[in-house]
Amino acid sequence: MRKVEVHPYDPRWQALFAAEAELLRQVFQDNLIQIHHIGSTAVPGLKAKPIIDLLPVVRDIGRVDETNEQMRSLGYLPKGEFGLPGRRYFAKGGDERTHHVHVYEQDHPAIRRHLAFRDYLRAHPDCARLYGELKEQLAERFPYDAASYVAGKHELACSLEQKALAWKARGAN
Repeated sequence: MRKVEVHPYDPRWQALFAAEAELLRQVFQDNLIQIHHIGSTAVPGLKAKPIIDLLPVVRDIGRVDETNEQMRSLGYLPKGEFGLPGRRYFAKGGDERTHHVHVYEQDHPAIRRHLAFRDYLRAHPDCARLYGELKEQLAERFPYDAASYVAGKHELACSLEQKALAWKARGAN
């Protein structure tokens, strides 16, 4: 059973992202457009579960399924869409999870949502601090109940996401 742990921000997360992104570039090759660092580890100063979330954007999502064996050789478990149509999801590390890969085809609306959320928290450190504190409290309260942890942050995350999307729509960078 995985334990929910939230850690203070670690600047090494950027290097871990960069190293993993290089491995993924070799897997997805000419299908890859770009790779984004998303999630809480992509926001300097934000407390987070120490799991690096990567968002590769590809030309053809169907071709991603052809990379499952290569992803397994890197330690990833391919999980298909895993409940989100149009996504391919891979998890690395088993119960000691280290990386999540969320692959989307170019122009999928989830890309805009993930990047807006990340960028909004980067630009609004008070919101990031509030979000990090809530996550820390929930991890202490539900250390072995990931579903309750996720449910507990859902309302604030949705509120921040709506603010982020509106902020981006106004032309924020």
